[in-house]
Amino acid sequence: MSSQNTSKIFIIGGTGAQGIPVITSLVSDRKYSVRVLTRDSTSPRAKALLALGNVELVEGTFADETDLRNGYRGCDGAFVNIDGFNCGEKNETYWAIRVYELAIEEGIKFFVYGNLDYSLKKSGYDRRFRTGHYDGKGRIGEWILFQNTHNKSRMGAALFTTGPYIEMAISSRTIMTPTIEKGIVTWRVPLGTGSVNHVALDDCGPYVRWLFDHPERASGMDLEVAIAPIPYAELAAAFTKVTGHPAQYIDTSLEEYWNQPGNKMLANSPAGYNADPKDKSTMSFRDNFTGFWNSWKFELLKRDYKLLDEIHPTRVKSAEEWFRREDQRGREKGLGGLWERVQKDKLVPILKIGEDLRRGKL
Repeated sequence: MSSQNTSKIFIIGGTGAQGIPVITSLVSDRKYSVRVLTRDSTSPRAKALLALGNVELVEGTFADETDLRNGYRGCDGAFVNIDGFNCGEKNETYWAIRVYELAIEEGIKFFVYGNLDYSLKKSGYDRRFRTGHYDGKGRIGEWILFQNTHNKSRMGAALFTTGPYIEMAISSRTIMTPTIEKGIVTWRVPLGTGSVNHVALDDCGPYVRWLFDHPERASGMDLEVAIAPIPYAELAAAFTKVTGHPAQYIDTSLEEYWNQPGNKMLANSPAGYNADPKDKSTMSFRDNFTGFWNSWKFELLKRDYKLLDEIHPTRVKSAEEWFRREDQRGREKGLGGLWERVQKDKLVPILKIGEDLRRGKL
């Protein structure tokens, strides 16, 4: 692909939190154009993508073979990040396989799959770490790399494995949304002395761009990215250092965490909001995110930071660095500094599901 003057990339998940910086990076110098599959081409996120230039919007769903075939035709690359919280683990497993198979049928030359860690396998199949929205992607990721050993001469493939966005730590409607307690920014999560491999969304663009720019090296690669392993005591200290306002991390038990008002309301709901709650394969929100927090508490998931420095030398490397960038960015945009933005009436969603809920659209 790097030998072509212009490549067209078909994007699934383009209006999501990760998809926006990926597309922004791909079209930044007009080397790539993109075709974005979206359920609603009139949404604010879709319109913002269109305004970037070199972006084409097509309405449809990844759960429709006709929409997929139409999306692939005329493209030579694909970036696929399926919203598991939309369809649920079971449906994502089926459709992720079909998305890969149809890409080969339609002549895609390089395929990048938006992936997450296969936590259950990495734990040695310890059920404490079973995380449906991670394992669902991780199983398919392994399957894609296996297929790639047979199909790479026809279509190369790579995984782009992320983790919780650090933006989630200062956003509404996430599992790590902070509160203000007696004037102190507070994160109450069941992390113990563990660390979270947070990912900066702005870094996702350069990483994925690198994969498409270097298909020969990238084919067969699982590019696992993160800022650093970040303990939440360090996260709170970084917030205080940058803003001058107090912040704290309070470790909680899982029982305390699930008894918090917002979490208690969601605990028994399906982790995938369109999944069938009566289906025995459907994990509850509580079970899914209990495994999620255990994975970080016991520091199960690792990264190769030397490789990440090689691929993206200017990547964000600490919570403090990210907070400083974000504080400055907010001020430049007239949104205020981080302290102003974490107040209850100022918090905004970063995840698409949070925005859709606010708009009454799912």
